[in-house]
Amino acid sequence: MADEIQLISDGDGLAVIGHPTAVERFLVSEGLPSKDLGLRRLRSALGDVAAAAQAGSDVAAASGRWVKLTKETAQKIDAYGLRKSAASGLSTGVLRGEKGRIKGFVEFAQGPGSKLGNPARLVGVATVMAQLAMQQAMDEVTEYLAAIDEKVDDVLRAQQDAALAEMIGADFMIEEAMTVREQVGRVSEITWSKVQGTSTTIATTQAYAVRQLDALAGKVESGTKVGDLAKASKEAEAKAQEWLAVLARCFQLQDAIAVLELDRVLDAAPEELELHRLGLRTARQNRQDLIARCTERLIACMIAAAGTANAKVLLHPTASRDVVHASNHVEGNVVEFHGRLGIERGRQALEARRWGEAAAEVRDKVLVKGTEGVDAARRLRDGTLDRARGATGRLANEITERALRRRGDGGAEG
Repeated sequence: MADEIQLISDGDGLAVIGHPTAVERFLVSEGLPSKDLGLRRLRSALGDVAAAAQAGSDVAAASGRWVKLTKETAQKIDAYGLRKSAASGLSTGVLRGEKGRIKGFVEFAQGPGSKLGNPARLVGVATVMAQLAMQQAMDEVTEYLAAIDEKVDDVLRAQQDAALAEMIGADFMIEEAMTVREQVGRVSEITWSKVQGTSTTIATTQAYAVRQLDALAGKVESGTKVGDLAKASKEAEAKAQEWLAVLARCFQLQDAIAVLELDRVLDAAPEELELHRLGLRTARQNRQDLIARCTERLIACMIAAAGTANAKVLLHPTASRDVVHASNHVEGNVVEFHGRLGIERGRQALEARRWGEAAAEVRDKVLVKGTEGVDAARRLRDGTLDRARGATGRLANEITERALRRRGDGGAEG
């Protein structure tokens, strides 16, 4: 049917498949930005089995667009009530329109004859969706590195550690493989052989960067004096951004390897594709959780240091100001980093950003008041001393006068 479109969601993105006119009409009516799903490449990959070949041909003949799911777009899609599969984690449904319009009426196709229900087709589409989501994340990292004006290659070359030096070579090989994939449309055995060993190098570099951030957090955490906290906080402010950039680049390259790996499995062992896709999804989440724990610990240590410094602002106004400034700066960097990498609970990242901005404002006010308090204390001290001196002088004069009067009275009686 020309007015029938099929929806598939994997939690990260939404595939909209159907007649090009119907697909475009739906996307415009919902205000959803999209990009080409690239379904034609599935024809050859799914052509080994008759049913799979038919699924591949059906997919290739249709138009497919991919929409990145955000909080807003996810709410729109939720309104259609797609049905989620416990086995694959995919949510699916069919929209059928009337008189050239796509309505919000969802049907769930059943049976082996259903295009949507064809397992080979679902697996293939889900794989392409996963690759698009990872490529979108890679673009986000590229924008992040450009936005912070921190070229990770410069950071890597400035280091003498062997793991970081090896990462540069792995970077070159992975980018070359992605370029070949773009031109050829698949990942051959030769191309894959060049990059399959790079995942160990990237993982080693990631572990090294995590340890460096942990070391910065440890120095801040171990500080007891405001002066020590100021020194450790300044170091964290200067170095944390560099290691966040290294982690971002690692994450980007790991996504690139996963994109290549899915292509290779799709070509060499399509029957294993679904399990492989789910495995890569879990591994990616585990990396996000690891990085989240490391960076959240750094934030917690910086917040604690700022609290300690604020409590002693009257005694150490300059050092306290330095600690709070460094804390705000590191927090802002980590929140931006989380947002770009989609790390752990996107909604909470926004909450953290709002909280960080509010906390920065409060801390600035505390510092201003603290500085004013120092000045006020000095004025109070000087005023008190002046009043004390005046009172002492007046008291001394009164005592002298009383003593003289007593002496005068005593002499008159004698």
